[in-house]
Amino acid sequence: MSNLDEYGGGQGQNAQVLVVTTNDVPGFRVDHVIGEVFGLTVRSRHVGSQIGASLKSLVGGELRGLTKTLVQSRNEAMERLVAQTEARGGNAVLMMRFDVTEAADVGTEVCAYGTAAVISPLT
Repeated sequence: MSNLDEYGGGQGQNAQVLVVTTNDVPGFRVDHVIGEVFGLTVRSRHVGSQIGASLKSLVGGELRGLTKTLVQSRNEAMERLVAQTEARGGNAVLMMRFDVTEAADVGTEVCAYGTAAVISPLT
């Protein structure tokens, strides 16, 4: 893979909201739990990518077009999760997870969810 941004995601080093999949953050204390937050996106399927995926499934291998679409969807859902956290006054999302489901056979729903919190470094 030549371009990591096309096939992966996650936060940059200077993120204002820390997003983790753990219950706590080493070296930090949870000052306030705000509650559940989520970011959601639904993407329709592109006819061309569906045809390409169908053909590729005959010979096997990665469906790169669909992989890129899912990466974009997850990144968009995570951006919305972070925006919800900031809007509620949080600076962290604990226990972040993704949920991916089919949406009425016309697209894919991607939801990033977790617990918004205010954390601060231990002194």
